[in-house]
This record gives sequence, C-alpha cells and structure tokens, in this order.
Amino acid sequence: MVSRNQRQAFDRVLETVISELPASLHKKLEEVPVIVEDDPTPKLLADLGLAEDEMMLCGLHWGIPLVQRSGDGAVVLPDQIMLFRRPILHLAAVSSTGRSRLDRLELAGQIRITLLHEIGHHFGLGEDDLSALGYA
Repeated sequence: MVSRNQRQAFDRVLETVISELPASLHKKLEEVPVIVEDDPTPKLLADLGLAEDEMMLCGLHWGIPLVQRSGDGAVVLPDQIMLFRRPILHLAAVSSTGRSRLDRLELAGQIRITLLHEIGHHFGLGEDDLSALGYA
C-alpha cells in the first residue's frame, strides 16, 4: 500500500520531472494525459497477460502509437500514459511501509525513465529501441 505521504511526495517529484522535460514533449503531454495510480488493477494485468506476481508494471502507454495511425479519419480513443506509484517507489528502493527516507533523486530518475519509456511507446518505439536509449 502506498501511504498518503508517499503519494504526495511522488506526485510532487512527478510534477518536477515533467517540468524539466523539453518543450516539445510538453506539447505532446498536453495531448496525452498522464494518469497516475498506486498499482495496476488485477484486470489490467490479466488483460496484458501478466500474473500479479510476475513483474512490477511501472507504466503503460494505452493507445495507438503515432507511427501506426492511419489517415483514414477513423475515430480512435485518445491515448493515455499510466504510471504506477508502488512499483516505481519499489524500484527507487523506498519501503512500502513509508518508514524509509524517500531518496528524491532516485525517485525522480525512476519516474523520468518510466515516463520517457511510455512517451517512447507513444511515438512508436519498441522495447529494443527504448533499451538502446537507456529507457528500459
């Protein structure tokens, strides 16, 4: 479980990370909402074919990558980027009980990597591309 203090600290760090992104990405993020939840739902994990204990899903791009869209005028649901606090906090080595001191630099780094990873998917980059860029 993510505590209220962890949630607030996470959200403040996320705002800082977003504010430090290049202006060109700010424009894209205006078009693609970033939704933050504590954890992915069991249904979402099942829909993705992941077991609840198989891996820690930190983020998800939901939608059609820009490079795969057709110009036929078809109506598509808006894309979204989802970030999941608890897995990112875990990767930043923050105790889920809230007793350990939050290392803001490590947390900012994990949030940045996850956010850029999902933005990369929005632009059509695959896992190998993202790994080569250091966003795996």
